[in-house]
Amino acid sequence: MIYSFSPFGYEGALINVEVDLRRGIPAVDIVGLLDACVKESRERVIASIKNSGFEFPQERVLISLSPADLKKEGTGFDLAIALAILEQSEEKQFTHSQDEKVLVMGELSLSGTVLNVRGVYSALQTAVESGIKYAIIPHSANLEVPEGIFVHQVSDLKEALNALIKVDEHAEEDVFEEEKPCNTDIEFADLGEYDYSLDTVKGMNALKYAMAVAAAGRHNILAYGAPGCGKTVTLQCMPQLMPKLLKGEAESVRRIYSLAGLELNNKARPFRMPHQSATLEGMAGGGPKCIPGEISLAHNGVLFLDEAAEFRASVLQLLRLPLDKGQITLSRAGRTTVYPAKFQLAMATNPCPCGNYGSENRSCVCSPHTVETYWKKFGGPLLDTIGIRIDCNKKDEMNGYTLDELRSMIKDAWEIQYKRQGKLNQDLNEMESGKFIRLSENARQYLDTIKEKYSPRAISLIKKVARTFEDMNTSEVNGEVSESAVKVAVELRGGVPTDNL
Repeated sequence: MIYSFSPFGYEGALINVEVDLRRGIPAVDIVGLLDACVKESRERVIASIKNSGFEFPQERVLISLSPADLKKEGTGFDLAIALAILEQSEEKQFTHSQDEKVLVMGELSLSGTVLNVRGVYSALQTAVESGIKYAIIPHSANLEVPEGIFVHQVSDLKEALNALIKVDEHAEEDVFEEEKPCNTDIEFADLGEYDYSLDTVKGMNALKYAMAVAAAGRHNILAYGAPGCGKTVTLQCMPQLMPKLLKGEAESVRRIYSLAGLELNNKARPFRMPHQSATLEGMAGGGPKCIPGEISLAHNGVLFLDEAAEFRASVLQLLRLPLDKGQITLSRAGRTTVYPAKFQLAMATNPCPCGNYGSENRSCVCSPHTVETYWKKFGGPLLDTIGIRIDCNKKDEMNGYTLDELRSMIKDAWEIQYKRQGKLNQDLNEMESGKFIRLSENARQYLDTIKEKYSPRAISLIKKVARTFEDMNTSEVNGEVSESAVKVAVELRGGVPTDNL
């Protein structure tokens, strides 16, 4: 049985491709709620079968794509339809392969060449979940194959038919390895993959360390300062501080990128930097096929908003729910899909419209009301989710760390967190925070003296950042959080310019 895949949203759906040959005037009919691309596949399939040296059936051909009430879109059904037709017309070549479920995806050129299509990795994952053990996909699909499925990568229709005939041969082989445990080895990308190293950025020591704390616990970070102070170029080095994707994380990220028609770079964590003109649909995702937006493309990585105040207020407020829930729900034409969106938010912005508020060497021409209006665009609830805020206009008196030193601290912190709780500190819910973040008596007393200045969510974030700071500077897995760590977390939280008005 031949199956293909209809990519819609994050889930998508397997499509059963059936062919019936019957007496009558030669014609080809395709049924199953099709869009224009699928209807046009009739002509591509006929030409590719003939140009590949096969004889097209001189009978009436009925092609059914089921479930019939699900709209079929795109060109990924071409290869499946062609193989289903050849399977029926060349039935003598097959033994039991017609009883074996096979996933087939690919677009056909008129010459019979198999072209790559969007959503191949997502289709393979869905096939594994549905118990399909074999797949035929384009040779040009550059992807890492999920465990649990045997994949034939083909370049033309002849190779695809041969692969389909040989499915029985592989059915008798033990082609699957035993399931391996989730990989939690902490590794960093080689610096040769980046345009420049964090070590080449002069100064900005306080921001560099704050970025390391943010990376060590996956905390959100905001840097503001005068134009040209170096906050953007420093924050663009954030990927250098992020360990590579772990095995369990990589699968969902590859699926999202496959649905978007993009390639993931060597297990590096996503780093998305949308332009300030980004629309709601561009950030959240959508369109007729509910393709992922920047928020989901940053899943398990970093979403960096440079000149964040220049983004639309509606776009900034859109970030609040995904930051809390780690997912985003899209609804289009009666269909709903849920994309994972567990991203780390990094923002850089000026302190005011002219950019000079708080600067020692430049005069600000903005009124207090203008500065307040400027920051109101972010909204209190969004700013409250930012656990680390750095004023880059302040005199930087902190000792500098090299990139290797920061990476070593981050690696130690990640290993401690995964050993203690199986996740990073920012991902802890309130119940888990109470269990794994144990404050010393002095730390608890200090928090009691300042808790009236902060919201309950801010106090929770301060505890998580303090826990991360402790993990970076100690080898104890279940040690208490000291008062000094809480004070560092409060200092890292800082404020925004409107707090001083």
